[in-house]
Amino acid sequence: MAKNPANNDVLRPETAAAEDVGEASLRPQFLREFIGQDAMKKNLSVFISAAKERRESLDHLFLTGPPGLGKTTLAQVISNELGVEFKETSAPALDKPKDIIGILTTLSANSVFFIDEIHRLKPAIEEMLYIAMEDRELDWVIGQGPSARTMRIQLKPFTLIGATTKAGMVAAPLISRFGITCRFSFYEKDAMETIVNRSAAILQTKVDKPAASLIASSARGTPRVANRLLKRMRDFAQVENARVGTSVPVISEAIVRKGLKQLEIDELGLEKFDREILRLIIERYGGGPVGAETLAISMGESVDTLEDFYEPFLIQSGLLQRTPRGRMVTMAAYQHLNLKMNHENTGLLF
Repeated sequence: MAKNPANNDVLRPETAAAEDVGEASLRPQFLREFIGQDAMKKNLSVFISAAKERRESLDHLFLTGPPGLGKTTLAQVISNELGVEFKETSAPALDKPKDIIGILTTLSANSVFFIDEIHRLKPAIEEMLYIAMEDRELDWVIGQGPSARTMRIQLKPFTLIGATTKAGMVAAPLISRFGITCRFSFYEKDAMETIVNRSAAILQTKVDKPAASLIASSARGTPRVANRLLKRMRDFAQVENARVGTSVPVISEAIVRKGLKQLEIDELGLEKFDREILRLIIERYGGGPVGAETLAISMGESVDTLEDFYEPFLIQSGLLQRTPRGRMVTMAAYQHLNLKMNHENTGLLF
């Protein structure tokens, strides 16, 4: 079963470095501009205000949740709210202990240091962070053999913000050193619609209310996907509006429906490959249960891709179940695909 990479890229919550630069203009700069995650924002506002009044560094933060929900953006927002220096890196880029030492020793007082994909830190670097986070010191070994000695380097107060999509892979001793934990959840449709309208204004694009609502409902509860869909709909609108001589692209509901149809994305946010997964389970495996490896082989995909990218949204949408016996579709999947369930495919639905 082959997938269409072009369509798949639109809905992938991950982003490439080059694309991230292009999305920078759409990112909020302060908490008042950050849409959604209201409970988290309310608590962070208190913690930030208290730290600023005491003129201290904010406690270390641990951000966890699916990709594309705003972890990196929130780290930058926190830095802006505190009015301090912001440095960022990703765990795979930290190859040797000297890499982390070079960054930590050059941080200004109370600055924010952001590490993305923190679950991929190497053990040696992770252990150095333990002392740095707790005691604001670093132990550095100078020399080798009998002449080796340890030098303790004093650090300025700083806030470490670690972000991950796989909290279970982060070592418990490291997690315990974070004073604040923020768990991101998928966005509600109202918040997604607000994000679409805000991004459209920044992109100087007009979007009708029904069109914004349709984009929001098709974006998998993920702001990054919503912005990506908005840009693609702007492309369709620009070509369509050029025919009638309109200078400013106007995204209408009709244009969005036409664009989503061409991209093979439905109103629930499922792409062609998502629907094929559900059909495969129903038609070839009687609705399930079917093991992840068997399903991945049948799809021509890796198990990691199945579990990390496709399954989370299908489960969150109530279309798929993970059971001890394997994957099973739900009644909602049959209804969404307009398929009838025969007496042999009752599964665990009742």
